[in-house]
Amino acid sequence: MKAMILAAGRGARMRPLTDQTPKPLIRVGDKPLIAYHLIKLASIGVTEVVINISYLAEQIKAVLGDGRQYGVNIHYSYEPEVLETGGGIYQALPLLGNQPFLVVSADIWTEYPFEKLPTQLNKLAHLVLVPNPDFHPKGDFTCENSLLGLDGTNKYTFGNIGIYHPQLFANCKPGHFRLGDLLIENIKKQQITGEVYQGEWFNIGTVEQLNILQNKFVAN
Repeated sequence: MKAMILAAGRGARMRPLTDQTPKPLIRVGDKPLIAYHLIKLASIGVTEVVINISYLAEQIKAVLGDGRQYGVNIHYSYEPEVLETGGGIYQALPLLGNQPFLVVSADIWTEYPFEKLPTQLNKLAHLVLVPNPDFHPKGDFTCENSLLGLDGTNKYTFGNIGIYHPQLFANCKPGHFRLGDLLIENIKKQQITGEVYQGEWFNIGTVEQLNILQNKFVAN
């Protein structure tokens, strides 16, 4: 299986930290945030990794290089203008092949065991959901018998970890589009499965959220 790490965004809500440093390279503990994903992927044998880059792209390439230091082989998908999550994945499809692939956002930190993710799909995607954080109290999707839905009160938040079949993007076109819109469309068709992860998961969208994660490392 191949993997893609989403790392093209500017991280505007984390200014001024991101004025000169792309968010994936902000250090957490003793290494850049994105490095935790690379190390985890290598540990489960996922060594072909695509990273989409745009904002301060050359910094990311300079720090990560070809990925050898982390035990992976990195391919970069450069976006002159950020294509949003869906458009970014679509552009990278030629690098990801014709089998299901893992996608994770660079700006999360989690102890979710990637090895638990399915390597084959009987639907078009499989998403990891998490309990709703304070900044997203209403959640995104329900999960009943592993099938995701849109209606109901017991919703969870999409944890920005998933397995996708290339066929999910069969009717898409190059350019900007949101992955969320594509997921909702296919959830309505009962084509998306999922699971709820109750363990540690941090979204690093603000300086405050970064500080919470940093304190965890200090405490340990």
